Amino acid sequence: MRLNRYLSNSGVSSRRKANSLIQEGLVKVNDNIITDIGYRVLSIDSVKLYERFLYIEKKVYILLNKPKGFLTTTNDELNRKTVINIVAMPYRLYPIGRLDSKTTGVLLLTNDGDLCKKITHPSYKVKKIYHVILNRKFRDFKKIIEGISLDEGTAKISSIYYLKNRRKNELSLELYIGWNRVVRRIFRALGYEVIQLDRISFAGLSKENLKIGKWRKLSDSEVNKLKTNFK
Repeated sequence: MRLNRYLSNSGVSSRRKANSLIQEGLVKVNDNIITDIGYRVLSIDSVKLYERFLYIEKKVYILLNKPKGFLTTTNDELNRKTVINIVAMPYRLYPIGRLDSKTTGVLLLTNDGDLCKKITHPSYKVKKIYHVILNRKFRDFKKIIEGISLDEGTAKISSIYYLKNRRKNELSLELYIGWNRVVRRIFRALGYEVIQLDRISFAGLSKENLKIGKWRKLSDSEVNKLKTNFK
């Protein structure tokens, strides 16, 4: 395993930060300072940072039913509440993607940097399903299916329909694009205000039977499916 990846997998830093730590001469392998980020670490090697031994963290994969009022970040300079405050685990977790503070629903967190990078890469099309409540009845099905022009380009959705036995301002929306606040911006461009936004599915994972503000570990089969889909 490359030395920078070893540091990242041990939970002490991101891969980019690991590169800096190594190049600054702060990392030792078998008590020798190593400044080559691509140095190959063997299973019998001992690795130290600031003279402290490092060990590979166990990989964890968390599904959170995110409540309102929490930022999707690892920390906040203004000391506002973040999703990390909800998931109490002795690991350095990262959210996969983002939900704004007003949006609820499925959010994945992990310390598996490689998987996180793959899922969030633009080349992968991640399926997301939202339940949306608007400020008034929705009538513009043709326009939204044709695509909505936003700063990044034309926002295309996969499907949209009224929720069964609900008012005509309550919709199910499926899309694959991951632009910032894209659902709210799509409806704003059409003259609607999103009153409530709930992500019910992400990458094939749902929040079924998971109360708001609660979280669970992914099963082995769920993790394997993610890794297979995002090779």
